[in-house]
Amino acid sequence: MTNKTLKIKGMHCASCATIITNKVSKLGGVDAVSVNFATEKANVSFDDAVVSIHQMNNEVEKLGYTFIDETSSHPMEDHSMHTGINESKDEKMKELLVMKTKTQFVLPIALLVFILMMWDIGAKLFTSVPNLPLPMSIFNTISMVLASVVLFWIGQPFLQGVVKFAKYRVANMDTLIGIGTFVAYLYSTCITLFPLMRVALKLPETTYFDVTIVVIGFVMLGKYLEARSKLRTGEAIEKLLGLQAKTALLWRNGTEVEVPVSEVQIGDIIIVKPGSKIPVDGIIVEGYSSIDESMITGEPIPVDKKTDDFVVGATINKQGNFKFKATKIGSDTVLAQIIKMVEDAQGSKAPIQAMADKISSVFVPIVLGIAVLTLLLWLTVGTSALGFSTALSYGILSFVGVLVIACPCALGLATPTAIIVGVGKGAEHGILIRNAETLEKLSHVDTVVLDKTGTITKGKPEVTDIISLDTAWTETDILRASASVEKLSEHPLADAVVVKATEQNILLETVTNFQALEGVGVEGMIGNKHIVIHKPSKSGTVTDNIKELQEQGKTVVIIEVGKKQIGLIALSDTLKEESKEAVAKLHTRNIKVIMLTGDNYLAASYIAKLAGIDAVIAEVIPQEKAGKIKELQDGGAIVAMVGDGINDAPALVQADVGIAMGTGTDVAIESAGITLLGGDVSKIAQAIKLSKMTMRGIKQNLFWAFIFNVVGIPLAAGLFYPAFGWLLNPAFAGLAMAFSSVSVVSNSLRIKAKKL
Repeated sequence: MTNKTLKIKGMHCASCATIITNKVSKLGGVDAVSVNFATEKANVSFDDAVVSIHQMNNEVEKLGYTFIDETSSHPMEDHSMHTGINESKDEKMKELLVMKTKTQFVLPIALLVFILMMWDIGAKLFTSVPNLPLPMSIFNTISMVLASVVLFWIGQPFLQGVVKFAKYRVANMDTLIGIGTFVAYLYSTCITLFPLMRVALKLPETTYFDVTIVVIGFVMLGKYLEARSKLRTGEAIEKLLGLQAKTALLWRNGTEVEVPVSEVQIGDIIIVKPGSKIPVDGIIVEGYSSIDESMITGEPIPVDKKTDDFVVGATINKQGNFKFKATKIGSDTVLAQIIKMVEDAQGSKAPIQAMADKISSVFVPIVLGIAVLTLLLWLTVGTSALGFSTALSYGILSFVGVLVIACPCALGLATPTAIIVGVGKGAEHGILIRNAETLEKLSHVDTVVLDKTGTITKGKPEVTDIISLDTAWTETDILRASASVEKLSEHPLADAVVVKATEQNILLETVTNFQALEGVGVEGMIGNKHIVIHKPSKSGTVTDNIKELQEQGKTVVIIEVGKKQIGLIALSDTLKEESKEAVAKLHTRNIKVIMLTGDNYLAASYIAKLAGIDAVIAEVIPQEKAGKIKELQDGGAIVAMVGDGINDAPALVQADVGIAMGTGTDVAIESAGITLLGGDVSKIAQAIKLSKMTMRGIKQNLFWAFIFNVVGIPLAAGLFYPAFGWLLNPAFAGLAMAFSSVSVVSNSLRIKAKKL
């Protein structure tokens, strides 16, 4: 079997992915198809002796899509493979600008027409409401011009949906919108342009140009917001790619040679200088340094590296020069694997999407069938009872009435209006929500997984303990001596010691004969005192004091004067003030709280105990984080992942809901569905409450919208005419549609008044 990754051109809605999947999977020789709407790519497994990419493309082209074979053996070299966009970003931005222009054009018109529609219907029902200040003929002509522009320019994708349905029997909600708006437009045009025909057939003067304009206007707004969100999704991948070093300094034939990172080969010896990015993954062969691996691990304390230690591409060398041998390049690097996991998780479908596709594919033909059947029954049964002219008039009225009343205006407004209100309310409270899918999922969450560093902790090392081992030395004396020496050090932990001394307004002393002890610590002279600061030796005796501090996950350094230990300083990432309260709030909602971190188990367990967290999963590398989330999901949990680092990105998109701290990295924020401004974890519980309120409003809206269709369609079809003489004029069908829309909007606005 051959496996290919194909870019797809022409996708504009989630159901496009379903249509392409169904079409390609039916071809002989195709084993499996996975279409990723987020990245607009398809992974296809097929027998190239039976079917070719050209043949697949011929089939999808019939539906308006195009396959482009851009599979690359080195994904890290081809950035376009990971952008999640069909064309270049500039081209995609141009498309979005065009869509924005169309939305800005049609939305004011739609709102104005909606108001005029309500005015006209009110004038027909209530004598106290004056008629429109324009003759109906002039009003119809203006409406026809506006509707023509809206339908054939703005509504072009919906008309294409009608063509696809007619040709290939593939349908989505675009198809129904297209049929409903086009039939309303066509009927109204005939009434306007051929008044003699209307009089001859005894048809009312009522037109439905307003239906065409209003429905397309509101739906177009939703599509623009969806496209904007989708473009931002691709930016997460672009930012991950931007982390990679652009060049590498190779050691060849005794000289330094700078080359593009794409030219690095396995086995090359690479030189890394202080402050530079490590270009690829490899093993240190010479030298020593301290490396900031927070991009991968999320932990703020740099890691000391020596010969034979593994280094990761895109991490930052803080101090020291070293050489390493490249062992992984291109798509095999840790960063490339993280990118792939983010892409894969972004492309996964929510169950509600598949359900919506199935409903729409059934709903369209059912509504059409009812409309056609209604017309036929009036022409057959109605003619015998009422005569042909009356039956034809009633049949056309009923046919149009069914399509008008079935037009998904209320259904289309049910979700976006509640979402707009819910998202706005969230923004007021510092909770930024990306889309409706995220809100829907958040309302069902029963497990919250928290990253440690930067999420429930402050994300930077601080001095937590100063212990005197000699009565002649106070804690202040120990801090003064340590900070005086550490001030001359480049090691990141030294900054925390100096900051602590500064906070206590301690005046530092002059240090001479300073020296960094490679892999050990630092030393210097303060007057006639020889000060040495070093980590505990792995082979040496560990005192009870040191053991206790290490069991709390703290980093311990020993201060010696003249080879005598005079004190200890412990450093650690500390708990945020609001973290304990945030966990307690989640517990009140019967939500299980788990910590997931790359830090060691002792440090994680200590912090978890302080915060009241239920369980700890520690010492997990980024590639494993998403897998741990999936294990929880496979066990039946609905998971929200909360993180702030690049290393959290795969887990954020794997989770049912990804929640990023606003103080975290751009990659984490772009990978998540929700962002908490200010990094306040106490807002997690508020976000869950908001989601439940919003989803309750959406369900209420959908209920009334469906009830409207269930009751309205039989009434519009004339089902009650034989028994009660009830026949719904399309004018009242328009009123009913308008009322259903107003009720949906009003119900959504109730969310704004509720307290979080």
